Amino acid sequence: MPPIARGVRPFSRTWRATASGSGPSWADAIAFLLLAGLAVLVARGAAGVAQPLSELRLDPIALDPWNLPAYALRTTLRMFAALGAALVFTFVVATLAAKSKRAEMVIVPALDILQSVPILGFLTFTVTFFMGLFPGQQLGVELAAIFAIFTSQAWNMAFSFYQSLRSVPGDLEEVSRGFALSPWRRFIRLELPFATPSLVWNAMMSMSGGWFFIVAAEAISVGNTRIMLPGIGSWLALAIDRQDFRAVGWAVGAMAVVILLYDQFVFRPVVAWADRFRFEQTASQDGPKSWAYDLFRRTKLLPVLFAPLTGLGRLMMAIDRRPARAAKARRDTAPNPLGRILWLAIVAATLLGAAWLVIDYIASHLAWGDAFVAFGLGCITMLRVLVLIAVASLIWVPIGVWIGLRPRWAERLQPVAQFLAAFPANVLFPFAVIAIVHWRLDPDIWLSPLMVLGTQWYILFNVIAGASAIPNDLREAAGMFGMGRWQWWRTLIIPGIFPYYVTGALTASGGSWNASIVAEAVSWGSEHLEAHGLGTYIAKATTAGDFPRVTLGIAVMSIFVIGFNRLLWRPLYAYADRRLRLA
Repeated sequence: MPPIARGVRPFSRTWRATASGSGPSWADAIAFLLLAGLAVLVARGAAGVAQPLSELRLDPIALDPWNLPAYALRTTLRMFAALGAALVFTFVVATLAAKSKRAEMVIVPALDILQSVPILGFLTFTVTFFMGLFPGQQLGVELAAIFAIFTSQAWNMAFSFYQSLRSVPGDLEEVSRGFALSPWRRFIRLELPFATPSLVWNAMMSMSGGWFFIVAAEAISVGNTRIMLPGIGSWLALAIDRQDFRAVGWAVGAMAVVILLYDQFVFRPVVAWADRFRFEQTASQDGPKSWAYDLFRRTKLLPVLFAPLTGLGRLMMAIDRRPARAAKARRDTAPNPLGRILWLAIVAATLLGAAWLVIDYIASHLAWGDAFVAFGLGCITMLRVLVLIAVASLIWVPIGVWIGLRPRWAERLQPVAQFLAAFPANVLFPFAVIAIVHWRLDPDIWLSPLMVLGTQWYILFNVIAGASAIPNDLREAAGMFGMGRWQWWRTLIIPGIFPYYVTGALTASGGSWNASIVAEAVSWGSEHLEAHGLGTYIAKATTAGDFPRVTLGIAVMSIFVIGFNRLLWRPLYAYADRRLRLA
């Protein structure tokens, strides 16, 4: 029986205190002050959520630098609330898709569709819904903004976790079957720890990707009324409307401070903690470090705080003690082909019904010529996406491998990468407009790079996660055999990072389609530039309130994204699963 890898261990053993003695230490005092300060900030940031909506309309955003700390706090709380919801969604939906073939047939295409729906499409319907739940209260608008940020974070994390669960090494699966682990124990003791390093990197990417849409999420239009929630996104929207470069600079500076703070106190400790779950048989000599993680490990406060979670996990373990014979009987039971056919029929009927409703709505308001126009514009946008993803892959795959194989450099470059990924592309749009107008460049070509500015980082972060997950013993063996550069890439690196790269490229392509709505039609003051494409089509229809054309554009974009995923990315997933697994 092969040895279980270092780090594939239950979560309940990872937060044991390492401090000596029985009394509180200086680390406990510092941790208490940090947690108390965090609680105060959360309380202050959440205080305005329950206020009447009328106060928000009477107190618009003011471009005063003294307001930025409060705005930054509100934005950060919204983004972490959305990230928490995305984690819950990921654990439930991605696990269900990886475990059940029937659920996979519904969930994976649904994620493809949801990833392709622009954030403007979600806001069109969800703002009214959430405001109806809490009429006259800011809470409804806050929930709408959090949900909008959630839609920019959840799909990447779900795809990553789904891919990790499908990539558990075969020898570890044999060990779990040999011990007849129940589904819950298998998830807690094997699958979740194995998927944690990749999930952490994708959570960082999702957090950074949420900044790309923060302007649309916080500056919400409801009918003829524009509601601007206090936050950095609303500040940026107002600064861009007023062409105030100084205010834009203040917002970018505030973003940099926020990213540095949550990198030091949240993500860097989590990356150091998640390194213990890497799958390898020899210990890494150069793991990631974090002063905050070292501080928290010395405390006796955190184990007390996490004791209820640990007790809950042990209780569920005790309840889920199923006999090995029952598990074996389930494995030996042949699948029911009639049930599979019936399930496929139900899924197909549901999809056809939904498609018929969309087609009937569009046909009753538009002509077939409009559909052909939208399809032709979709082909133009698809060509842009293909070229941009190829160029971004050539640039970021080698860089991501270099960073992922060097944990110390990954530690230094982590906040830089997060800031670049979080940098809102909207800030660069004015400079693009000014340059294109000044040099009389072709918008169809020079507006295209704006589509990938906020999505290329999905490739980088996933490649870093893949390279850092390559077992250290395999890297040592490659060095001992003296592999040449190309052989090293072909036999070790490409198989190791390929599933992660496919996840990053899939998410980057879907994000590029989404970003086309704001990147193919940009403006700065009185200057308006448009590139031919489906993004411009949807943006103009949304501005005009032409809901039939908005629906047509979103439907065409969904068809392109689903076809793109099914004809390119899913076959690459299957190829990686068959041929390019390291274990």
